[in-house]
Amino acid sequence: MITTSGLSQVLAEKIWASIEPFAQYGFNRSHAACYARIAYQTAYLKAHYPVEFMAALMNNEATEIERAAQLITEARHMKIEVLAPDINESFRKFSVVPEKNSIRFGLQAIKNVGENIVIEIIHERKKNGFFKNIEDFLKRVGHKDLNKKSLESLIKAGAFDNLMERGELLFNLDELLRFSQDSKKASLNPQVNLFTSEMSFSPLRLKKTEPMPLDEKLKYERELLGLYISDNPLNYKKEIFKKETTRTLAEINNSLIDRGVKVGGIINEIKKIITKTGRAMLIAKLEDLTGNIEVTVFPNTLEKTMLVWQKDSIVIIEGRVNKNNGELKIICENAKIIK
Repeated sequence: MITTSGLSQVLAEKIWASIEPFAQYGFNRSHAACYARIAYQTAYLKAHYPVEFMAALMNNEATEIERAAQLITEARHMKIEVLAPDINESFRKFSVVPEKNSIRFGLQAIKNVGENIVIEIIHERKKNGFFKNIEDFLKRVGHKDLNKKSLESLIKAGAFDNLMERGELLFNLDELLRFSQDSKKASLNPQVNLFTSEMSFSPLRLKKTEPMPLDEKLKYERELLGLYISDNPLNYKKEIFKKETTRTLAEINNSLIDRGVKVGGIINEIKKIITKTGRAMLIAKLEDLTGNIEVTVFPNTLEKTMLVWQKDSIVIIEGRVNKNNGELKIICENAKIIK
């Protein structure tokens, strides 16, 4: 059969079959040109101004903790150091450290630390210089939002590390808050001692304690910043993973669907689900040094691996790769904790 255009039916159907997929997602020429231009511009910026480019991306995604964590991982792969928040160095958002190949965490990226107190800290620092020590900070920053929650979060995130050790500050949190409140009251109603010319309230008295252990530091960083800054607990399990796993999470792809894999990582999220039959199952988020993936643990597997599924546990998981709603996942068949 010959069509009105002079083509055979077989050829016409072949041409139509090649056109049909285009209808799912097709650009006209002007649309394609716009995207090509944007791709070229961003590629140029990433190549020639990598630190500034990555800092801008992080600020753009700052409210999405998982996405920001991915960008920080990418920055580290580009040999760009991402530094912890610092009370004397950080601004509101991620910022480029001048003359260094690094990006500094913004104070507003710390969970429980609001915009108002961050603005006050930066304003005071610009006006009267760097904070010399924790006492100087508490005297100078008298904002109402500097309360137990915000001060504790600043300490745990490492913002005061250049002034004093985290463990000692956290151990003396009540004394810090007492001194902060006394400083605020005195600034509103100063009573000057005739002989010392000092405000009349008790000085800051801090008790000594052991430094905060690394695993505790990392736990707080993960909780308040969304990722590890000082170190990564998985760095100490590389040799075990090398011997006992078959893939990194970055290597999980479509070619592995329905195939068995053995992977390792740290559990950073757990969601419990009750099935229609009343049995428990889990959806967990597993992360290694290359990426993360969702792991499904059905009731039978959960019953024999119950003790494994705790947040921050470092584990080896055996399972098969599955794809659901366009996302690759692992169906867990067995799991164990790595000590």
